Amino acid sequence: MQDMEALYQLIANRQKTPKKGSYTDYLFTEGLDKILKKVGEEATEVVVAAKNPDDDALVYETADLFYHVLVLLVQRGVSFDQIKVELAKREGEMSDFKDRPEIKNR
Repeated sequence: MQDMEALYQLIANRQKTPKKGSYTDYLFTEGLDKILKKVGEEATEVVVAAKNPDDDALVYETADLFYHVLVLLVQRGVSFDQIKVELAKREGEMSDFKDRPEIKNR
């Protein structure tokens, strides 16, 4: 399969040259609100899958989330390079961790 950057480029190409009937075209046609809804749904599904012992479900849902986030980036005009630059800025930095109160399960 392709790497994330190649998938980003494929999605960007699909935005410029839509493939009618494709899911990617559907998302771009529906617009930002639909894309945001899908990102939220997929993020929730990743959290649920992570709580279960089945790694296959976690992998599947994470792939869905990554795809939808890439569609969001393309829709907003944020390049994959911008994300790489931001991540590179963080490399080797110590986080400013502060003790926080424990979150209690209800």
